[in-house]
Amino acid sequence: MKASIVDLRYKTKEILRAIEAREPVSIYYHGKLKGTIIPAESAKKFDSKKHPLFGMRKGEKKSVRQVMKELRRPRYHDL
Repeated sequence: MKASIVDLRYKTKEILRAIEAREPVSIYYHGKLKGTIIPAESAKKFDSKKHPLFGMRKGEKKSVRQVMKELRRPRYHDL
């Protein structure tokens, strides 16, 4: 769907219906494309166990606090 800045103000319900129908809305200002509203994905619960970095330090003996302290330390310790 194409919409102008004026349409955003006066035809908000129509634009929201298009977004609910999973249709992207292109916003034009003075005939030039300024942006696109893309419908959000349905609210999914984030599952950290499916993240690619989950289990990266599986055999780590240090506590999370110790590991984070090492990661955040200044870099001049490495010289």
